[in-house]
Amino acid sequence: MFNIFRRNPQKKLQQRYEKKLEEAMKAQRNGKIYEYSTLTAEAEAIREQINKMNNTPSTFS
Repeated sequence: MFNIFRRNPQKKLQQRYEKKLEEAMKAQRNGKIYEYSTLTAEAEAIREQINKMNNTPSTFS
């Protein structure tokens, strides 16, 4: 009955993932390649967490 009030942790992780990718894109456009690679690695770690929650293998590996 109260499932509508529970937060979805997967949705929160997805938002974090998308935000990291956007930050990485902005860093790349500004020529900050080291920052871009760091942010991309962090985004990939978040994507792995999402995949573990889904119990599905990564589609990009």
